[in-house]
Amino acid sequence: MGEIPLNPAVFSAPENPMVRLDALKAELRRRGKPIFDFGIGDPKEPMAPFLVEALREAVPPVGSYPRVAGTEAFRAAVARYAKRRFDVTLDPDREILPAAGAKEAIFHLPFALIDPKGERRLVVYPDPGYPIYERGTVFAGGEPHPVRLREERGFLLEPADVPESLLRRTAIFWIDYPNNPTGAVAPRDYLRRVAEAASRHGFIVASDECYADLYFGAPPHSILEVARENVLAIQSLSKRSGMTGMRSGFMAGDARVIDLLRRFRPAVGTASQDFVLAAAAVAWGDDAHAAERRRIFGEKRQLFLRFFREAGIDLSGSEAGLYLWAKVPGGGPSEPWALALAERSGVVIQPGSFLGPGGEGCFRLALVPTMEECRRAIESWREAERGAR
Repeated sequence: MGEIPLNPAVFSAPENPMVRLDALKAELRRRGKPIFDFGIGDPKEPMAPFLVEALREAVPPVGSYPRVAGTEAFRAAVARYAKRRFDVTLDPDREILPAAGAKEAIFHLPFALIDPKGERRLVVYPDPGYPIYERGTVFAGGEPHPVRLREERGFLLEPADVPESLLRRTAIFWIDYPNNPTGAVAPRDYLRRVAEAASRHGFIVASDECYADLYFGAPPHSILEVARENVLAIQSLSKRSGMTGMRSGFMAGDARVIDLLRRFRPAVGTASQDFVLAAAAVAWGDDAHAAERRRIFGEKRQLFLRFFREAGIDLSGSEAGLYLWAKVPGGGPSEPWALALAERSGVVIQPGSFLGPGGEGCFRLALVPTMEECRRAIESWREAERGAR
């Protein structure tokens, strides 16, 4: 029997390190030990009841193929949201497209913008950062170029961090603020610098803004506030509205890029169902439920900030978003420390090294369990630390 054909991109990445955490969680469950999972950014707070009802009411008796452009009502709701939230005026027909969640939009963007045989095939992205920036690049035949984020520079990925010779070959320049995993927020003048570099060098700034409505101080800015040309913003309802399982988001920006994506996306069949878009339109039209979720995440954040101060754990960034980014106590490697913490306390966090070499020495804690689970997790962590002394 001969070997089956395969795409080498599938196997070019090492095994997902989360597999090791999953194996440990399974072993802890087998032993009957409680688990407090702060590893994956999938919040447990339920969707607002009015969103559940909107979904139910919109389910049709016949499920027809969804359209890549989505519904007029959805695009109009996104445009109104952008005006309210960022004071940005978007053309619903030319500058907005729905996405089946941010992850698929991020993964597929390089397929539309990269010529794998061309000169301009470099993709710049942050390290540490969301692994899908790299994976989409590799699958599309692009050239990954991670750039180390520095705490002393506010975790900002500056165009000046990339040599001019590489910027001339760059197709996509990924930015991500509020940042995953560091929780850093980008000032408006930084976004302007990035947009000006994009216009000067001809690349597309892809701004992952999925955490824009999870903030604890001043509301974060959008790249759309400073530019439209050579700019694409990606947003999602996963964190803002707790609609992770509905897979709904949007892409907005340069009408030329939106037109290219409108022509590309039918080939990969990525479109949200109309009943999902109906509920999504309701979600983008309501800010009160997002504010309530922000309040809940803020309370959980305060719990851990107090505990970290008590435990002598140094926080980095963590100004906004769903995560706390902190330094491993004692400065050792992150994975052995995280596995030992889970073994002793049942508290599962994500080692910083899982998010790129630049994350080594830190860990990411996702504020996803309920308030009561957070309290119990802190007590278990505290008890484990006492026992380790």
